[in-house]
Amino acid sequence: MNFFKKYAPFLVLFAAMLWATDAPFRLHLTEGLSSNFIVLGEHFIAILFILPILLLNWRELKKLKLKEWLAVLFIAIGGSALASVAFTQAFHYLNPSVAILLQKLQPFMVIGLAAIVLKETLGRRFWLFAIVSIVGAYLISFPNLIPQTYPGETFNANLLGVGLALVAAFFWGASTVFGKLVLNKTNFKVMTGLRFSVAFVFLIFLNLFQQSFPDWSAVTTTDYLFIGIIGITSGVVSLFIYYKGLENTTASVATMAELGFPLGAVVVNWIFLGAILLPMQILGMAILLLGVYGLAKYNQAPEVVSGQGLGSSFKH
Repeated sequence: MNFFKKYAPFLVLFAAMLWATDAPFRLHLTEGLSSNFIVLGEHFIAILFILPILLLNWRELKKLKLKEWLAVLFIAIGGSALASVAFTQAFHYLNPSVAILLQKLQPFMVIGLAAIVLKETLGRRFWLFAIVSIVGAYLISFPNLIPQTYPGETFNANLLGVGLALVAAFFWGASTVFGKLVLNKTNFKVMTGLRFSVAFVFLIFLNLFQQSFPDWSAVTTTDYLFIGIIGITSGVVSLFIYYKGLENTTASVATMAELGFPLGAVVVNWIFLGAILLPMQILGMAILLLGVYGLAKYNQAPEVVSGQGLGSSFKH
């Protein structure tokens, strides 16, 4: 068994933690720049690294049929752009805790879609470690056990806000499934390159349509530096790692490992913002890592057979 197959869920976990590292930089950027432009800037940085790699692997593009190209469009437009917009808009209608709590439904969306699109079937051991992982992620996000991110926060569940949060969860979840669909035909380098390239073109038109380009004289050197940092760390590097992990596991296992995002967020808040790590959060970290370790062992199980040429299924 190769290294990447053995540790694939941990690669996804690490990538999800990297997604959370942009919070301190993004907070500064949103004070003077539009979200559309920030995301476009991130993708521009990624393109500088991605295009040479994509050109070197151009023959891989011949392997993709209409089904895979439609999946790439969905991932780039839905997963990279529209999901972020929907999630951000959700905060205008409901409090952060409800939006975050609703994202915990994403793994179940992925599991359902993976069963339909990729023909993945799951054994009892998967469900055991999946539940362990979800419990760990919940404790990290809500150490007081109540869905509340700050004292006195009320449980506001505006219908429009809930709908937007669920749309974001669906786009992100479906992008995991369709990403695996494309990876069944090509490698992780091409998948990463296509996601950034198509999304970059879409974001140019989005910024033009919504007139969200800034006054260039007002963009500071610090702004450019921070866009570069998040474009590399939580952008191109994290997605390279993520798709390498997804290439070597199932979508259902990967979506549970993506619960590493709240783990990364808590660590970032602790290091950069001086937030105190609560005992319940530390317990949640241990439980989440235990769950991902169990999923990694499950992913190594030898009883894996191909599933109608689309995905894979576990026979236990």
